[in-house]
Amino acid sequence: MSNLYTAEAVATGGRAGHTLTSDGRLDLALSVPAEIGGDGGPGTNPEQLFAAGYAACFQGALGVVARRQKLDLDQGSTITARVGLQKSGLAFALDVELEGHFPGLSREQAEELMHAAHEVCPYSVATRGNVDVRLRVAE
Repeated sequence: MSNLYTAEAVATGGRAGHTLTSDGRLDLALSVPAEIGGDGGPGTNPEQLFAAGYAACFQGALGVVARRQKLDLDQGSTITARVGLQKSGLAFALDVELEGHFPGLSREQAEELMHAAHEVCPYSVATRGNVDVRLRVAE
């Protein structure tokens, strides 16, 4: 394997701190959600960042798979990622739901596309066996 790209970010102050990428493109305040005992401040949080990244990466994987299968993936297609934070004893874990919306595709085509993308998406590969990831096609 050869490395194609490396992203670098530095965080300070943990969940109630700040994160900045080495190229300065991402410069964000972090806040702890009220649901997990924080102040619910205006900053983002790691779960939102993971959801945004996973949704974008999975959408990209869908495009690759659709082109391979010679499917026309309508411009209106979307992926919504829902990332949950769970606690089990002293440990914490993530759980993910990826919901796809595919105008112009049958439910069967959409489900097949989602499963194929799940096999090649780098986030899906990285989480496999560690995170419960559910795939769902929107009604």
